[in-house]
Amino acid sequence: MSYDLFIGLHILAVIAWMAGLLYMPRLFAYHTRATPGSEMDTTFKEMEARLYRIIMTPAAIAVFVLGVCLIWIDAHIRGDGVRFLASPWMSTKLTGVVLMFGYHGFLGKARRDFANNRNKRSERFWRLSNEIPFLLAIIMVLAVTTKFGGG
Repeated sequence: MSYDLFIGLHILAVIAWMAGLLYMPRLFAYHTRATPGSEMDTTFKEMEARLYRIIMTPAAIAVFVLGVCLIWIDAHIRGDGVRFLASPWMSTKLTGVVLMFGYHGFLGKARRDFANNRNKRSERFWRLSNEIPFLLAIIMVLAVTTKFGGG
């Protein structure tokens, strides 16, 4: 029962986090068009700050905490401890998680750059970088659902 509850909560947290990770670069793409100090610039800065602080970061924390809980529960269910963490599918997923958290941090730095009128990246860059979290999600979901290399 608790395992299924943790999986459900983990999935919901991932959905919220992914929504932010996919939306933030889109906001940045539009923000590149705003004149610094304009009403549009101020609006984007507020939207980006709220998205990062109210949705993305709490969701990322929930993903991490619930993920650790799932690892702990799974280790006890399997009876062999955390050895499954070294399996190819889980190593792939954990690598994706580390990369996703790195991308989250990258977006946080970019948000601060926009807030301080220091963005140096183009609209095109932000549109292309928008695909990164989805590509990582594809790899992680397929790793977990197929459990390639044994599970």
